[in-house]
Amino acid sequence: MNWFTAFLRRPPLGWWDLADILVVSILLYEVLKLIRGTRAVQMALGAGVIVALYYTSHWGHLETVNWLIRNLFGYVVFAVIVLFQSDIRRALAHFGGAPFFRIFSRNVEIEEAIEELTVAAGLLSSQRIGAIIAIERQIGLRNYIEGGIRLDAVLSYDLLQSIFLPSSPLHDGAVIVQENRVAAAACFLPLTVNPKLSKALGSRHRAAIGLTEENDAVAIVVSEETGRISIVVDGDIERGLDTETLRARLRALILQRNDKAPAREAQYV
Repeated sequence: MNWFTAFLRRPPLGWWDLADILVVSILLYEVLKLIRGTRAVQMALGAGVIVALYYTSHWGHLETVNWLIRNLFGYVVFAVIVLFQSDIRRALAHFGGAPFFRIFSRNVEIEEAIEELTVAAGLLSSQRIGAIIAIERQIGLRNYIEGGIRLDAVLSYDLLQSIFLPSSPLHDGAVIVQENRVAAAACFLPLTVNPKLSKALGSRHRAAIGLTEENDAVAIVVSEETGRISIVVDGDIERGLDTETLRARLRALILQRNDKAPAREAQYV
């Protein structure tokens, strides 16, 4: 009972002790989530058996078993590193992708997304393939995503180009982008009812204007007839953009830089 008496005489837990327990608990939980369903589970069970055997040999005075485990432990560590190097890399990548660390890489991801959008718009424009891409900002576009075909795919110009090909079953409707992912395709957007718009604007341009009149999304439109690139913000449309201008406008609107260029007046002709 000496160990029990010593346990009761421990000093009370402080805030730092609770924080310590919380951090260890979170780490253990993440590790268990990571190895679930992999061969590392069997490895963890085997390690648990060896640890239990070590303490059992120590308690039962099994000197040979205890000596063997103590001397083999160092070699086991190296064997684990060699055999499970891919799992270790995946674990480190998983922890590096935690929300806390993603804060530092957010701007880099947005820059990459802007580049993919710009290249895709330029390629679609050169081939005169009609397209409409809605980029979510502060106000969510979940209602429109649920009405389309969910993809949740990594954003790339190859993917966008393949979606809007006339032979693709997803080319009708809009693509909705959330951060650096394509959330959904074939999404139908509300058409604007603004009577001041030129009749030369097609359904894609009207849908982009209608969407941005309701929320703070940014829409990129590529005309099927002319191949001209347009960007729509707050119901205002800027037409005839080249790729460099589009890239600069997207950086100003999405990255929300302090030195962003002032928005142009709406062009309805």
